[in-house]
Amino acid sequence: MITTVLFDLGGTLHSVIKKEDSMRRFAERLIRRLSDYGILLDTTPERLALSLHENAETYKHLSEQTRTELPAAQIWNDHYLREFHIGTERLAPIAEELSFLYDYDRLTLMRKPHLKETIEALHGMGLRMGVVSNIISTSLVPHMLNEYGIAQYMECIVMSSEVGFRKPDPRIFDIALQKMGVTAAETAYVGDTISRDVLGARNAHLGLVIRLNNPSIAHRDAAFTGADAPQADFVISEFCELPEIFRTVNKR
Repeated sequence: MITTVLFDLGGTLHSVIKKEDSMRRFAERLIRRLSDYGILLDTTPERLALSLHENAETYKHLSEQTRTELPAAQIWNDHYLREFHIGTERLAPIAEELSFLYDYDRLTLMRKPHLKETIEALHGMGLRMGVVSNIISTSLVPHMLNEYGIAQYMECIVMSSEVGFRKPDPRIFDIALQKMGVTAAETAYVGDTISRDVLGARNAHLGLVIRLNNPSIAHRDAAFTGADAPQADFVISEFCELPEIFRTVNKR
């Protein structure tokens, strides 16, 4: 019997769309905001947008290997803005703001169709819900849940930025289970990646794993295509398919 559903954020509760003009505008805003704190970057928005992308990819690969999330100021100093040697102490007062804007302002976030109605339907079925997310910001997830009108349905939020480790490390799921007072066997996880979400949920021995198909992140799962790759119990195309899955599973 599944009593609890945990969700990923990016690619699951909303789609993430990258546009070059948005990334350039973010780079412009980043240069201006840092200058307010007396941090002057000797670069152009175009060059900064490119280096941010490359440095973020390098950090993402590193964090996936170590399953560790560094403090925001260290991420910005040692990785995202590493060419500028700014220093973590100077970045600390603005690190969370930059981390929030990095996902919120640099990207186009589109809530999944029928998101609120689906969450309300799951709540109406008596299912408890929460979020487990790999993210460098501590404020983006609560902000998005409020913006989407579903914050009241999420009993807990566990973020890598707060706990210091990332999916697929099972400890991030274990914290959510402890907070909600539920067992792994009665808990489902809904995410869009094999490498983080499916593997992480399997590592945590959750009772049900659902993957929302997301072709845009297929490159991140390139190493998980063989017969030994972790498998989800269900693969769906639309978020609104979830209530029927839980009705079916809980009838068994």
